[in-house]
Amino acid sequence: MVEITFKNYTLRKAIAAAKVTVTLPQTMDAIKSKSVPKGDIFEFARASALLAIKKTSDMIPDCHPLPVEYAAIRYSLDDLSINIEVEVHTIYKTGVEVEAMHGASIAALVIYDMLKPIDKGIQISDIRLIDKKGGKSNASSFAPQTLKAAIVVCSDSVFQEKKQDQSGKAIVSILQDHGFNHILYSVVPDEKQAIAAKLETYKSEGVNLLIFTGGTGLSVRDVTPEAVKPYLTTEIPGIMENARSYGQQRIGTAMLSRSIAGFSDDMFVLTLPGSENAVREYMATLFPHVLHVFDVRGDNAH
Repeated sequence: MVEITFKNYTLRKAIAAAKVTVTLPQTMDAIKSKSVPKGDIFEFARASALLAIKKTSDMIPDCHPLPVEYAAIRYSLDDLSINIEVEVHTIYKTGVEVEAMHGASIAALVIYDMLKPIDKGIQISDIRLIDKKGGKSNASSFAPQTLKAAIVVCSDSVFQEKKQDQSGKAIVSILQDHGFNHILYSVVPDEKQAIAAKLETYKSEGVNLLIFTGGTGLSVRDVTPEAVKPYLTTEIPGIMENARSYGQQRIGTAMLSRSIAGFSDDMFVLTLPGSENAVREYMATLFPHVLHVFDVRGDNAH
């Protein structure tokens, strides 16, 4: 199965459709008058579609089991056709497109089975996805390639070349995967003055997104939040609250991070932990959704 461990819980929706076409006008008359010998095709198909939605992961090997928060089956009649529409919602880490299409397919098959004794030429067609929302579909419309990013590694040992940087390079790679083309990179010691000076430099150079990694823990040399906070003109507490909550589900010490986030005038600033694993977790939970801040700020942000 596809790895979704590091994906985010978001509201995800999907609408799928299918069509059942009969060949005899009297078949449609029987449907409308609810005189089909096997019973009410719409209620049977609805119940079967709901079961199919819930059991999708049992039938499709690569589908993850997920919580179904809402499901609806709708019908409309058009000449000799029965149009089926299935809508499914979940709050989870992966979408419900297959669940919606599975529900539509089974509804169509049940209708076929119930009508075949009175109409031998029935056809099922047009099983398709109509719409989906959530996950990457809800990502920012702001194009990352238009943003200038900078990564600052805050580490005495990396600055003194006693240790190789891993977290900063991981951030660069992840930003590139998200479409960033212009990324600056630097290393500073764990000193307030050096961190603040780098922030001021990148701000003067028109950097849109500045990410610090390291110095957000509890040791006496962890001073990144203290160095950055005086420069934040608009703090956004919810960003790191979300990141810590995400991390806490994976490691019990995530709550000890003192990471902060916000705008320094028009420059968006994030302070991330120094370990590579923590950085990857934070980036996974924040991107690309956090880029919505640039949609909200509009032209002032670039």
